[in-house]
Amino acid sequence: MYPPKLIKKPLLWEVGRKFKVVTNIRQASVTDEIGIVCLELDGPRAEVKAAIKWLVKHGVSVEPVEISVVES
Repeated sequence: MYPPKLIKKPLLWEVGRKFKVVTNIRQASVTDEIGIVCLELDGPRAEVKAAIKWLVKHGVSVEPVEISVVES
């Protein structure tokens, strides 16, 4: 989840450039108040962990989601 101050920042693009991960947006809902994105990150475990840590450091709330939840 993105707070309002981050909604217009290209954080997912930055993650793909800074880390050896492939980003795949599975679902998204963005308003002026909040951005909720279900994002699949694929890559070496250390890179995925580093990307998540970077997102959290920049103010994004990150929670793991089960694949079956996204596919239904």
